[in-house]
Amino acid sequence: MTDWSTLVVPELARIEPFALGDTLADVRARHGLDEVVKLNWNENLFGPLPGVVEAAQNELENLSLYPEQVNTAFCEEVAEYVGTIPGRIVPGHGTLALIGSLATAFLRPGDSVVAPALTYGLYAQLSALRGASIERVGLRELALDLDAMARVARDKSAKIVWICDPNNPTGATIAPDEWERFLDALPEGCVAIADEAYIDFVPPEQRLRRELDVAHGRPVVVLRTFSKFFGIAGLRLGYAIVDDSLASYLNMVDEPFNVNCTGLAAGRACLRAGEAADRRRVEVAEARDTLARGLREAGAEPMPSAANFVLARVDVDDTKLAAGLAARGLLIRPGTDFGMPGYVRITAGPDPLMERVSSELRAVCDSLRR
Repeated sequence: MTDWSTLVVPELARIEPFALGDTLADVRARHGLDEVVKLNWNENLFGPLPGVVEAAQNELENLSLYPEQVNTAFCEEVAEYVGTIPGRIVPGHGTLALIGSLATAFLRPGDSVVAPALTYGLYAQLSALRGASIERVGLRELALDLDAMARVARDKSAKIVWICDPNNPTGATIAPDEWERFLDALPEGCVAIADEAYIDFVPPEQRLRRELDVAHGRPVVVLRTFSKFFGIAGLRLGYAIVDDSLASYLNMVDEPFNVNCTGLAAGRACLRAGEAADRRRVEVAEARDTLARGLREAGAEPMPSAANFVLARVDVDDTKLAAGLAARGLLIRPGTDFGMPGYVRITAGPDPLMERVSSELRAVCDSLRR
């Protein structure tokens, strides 16, 4: 028998696989349920915006062709939406693929990268897979400590600092003065990669304009996705905003036209949603407030969030709380999963669902306290 562990790169043997958890079918079978609602992956529980499904369906007639034209059109429309030029847009098969491409482009074995101690876990995993060492920096009152991250980047001559803004799983955002101070403090040769997966939930006037950092030649890469706000996670679509000279290198790392035509068409329709997108942003914010209110009524302490989820401190065992809600058909994320025992993270969704979550959570918490 072939021992594949001797043939793959050594880094693979040292990395824990990304745990996806039980499938919905597993949970339904275990608890004898007909329906299970996922509030644990920060998916968009409101669904795609108007016109998006139709745009994807219309593109199906072009399945026999490589997506050359729709790829070009996508970059042009994203550039107009963002306020930059098409040459700075690099589409990707979800931002996860772009994270991997950037790690491949920048990292060699022995390089250092800096990441928050509490953030999206695949920054570290995909960097380690390229042989990099990971320098973790603790949060400051559940917010990214950018001063400390820049300091560690200088001390370790880091190649990359990974930033998630709003951060997952806390929902906290970065202030403009913090960001400017952080960029000024980075060492020569270090790239700040800002994952803005949840930025579209933030009102436009409150967002940092990192695309301008790119345009001004700062060492910044911006990542955005259509999975969260725009609700097309199943089509796996994202893009990077980068200097146009870096874009040419990233296009060497990925195969040409690596994003499928239906995803690109759906993404273009998302960008045209206009007022519907503005209404969705308000709708999610209201649902987030409803969820936070229900959490407080259940005795939990919700943290401020600018994303489509709420992180809350609970006074019961978070894993038992998650298990109790799963038995009632509601999946939430226990903080123990990401190193924060005593917390839970719950995705915001339509108000009737949030009312149900609040009621069920209150009942499970009461039973655990007894």
